[in-house]
Amino acid sequence: MTPEEKARAEIDQLLKEAGWAVQDYDQFSLGASLGVAVREFPLVSGFADYLLFIDWEAVGAVEAKPEGTTLSGVEEQ
Repeated sequence: MTPEEKARAEIDQLLKEAGWAVQDYDQFSLGASLGVAVREFPLVSGFADYLLFIDWEAVGAVEAKPEGTTLSGVEEQ
C-alpha cells in the first residue's frame, strides 16, 4: 500500500467513524446519507480531496497533507 493509499484509508475510516458516507466522485449519491464525503471532487481551482455535503449542500472540504505539514500557505487551497 502506498503512503497515499494508506492516508486515504485512514481518512476514510475517520470520516466513517464520524458518521459520513464516503463515496467516489464518479459514483456518488448525495441522497445516500445525511452526510456524504465525496473523494476527489472537481473544483474550479483543482480538486478537493474530500468535499463534505450535509443534506445536499456543500459544507466543507478535507485536504489531505503529509503528516507534519503546517497550514502556512495551504489554508487558501
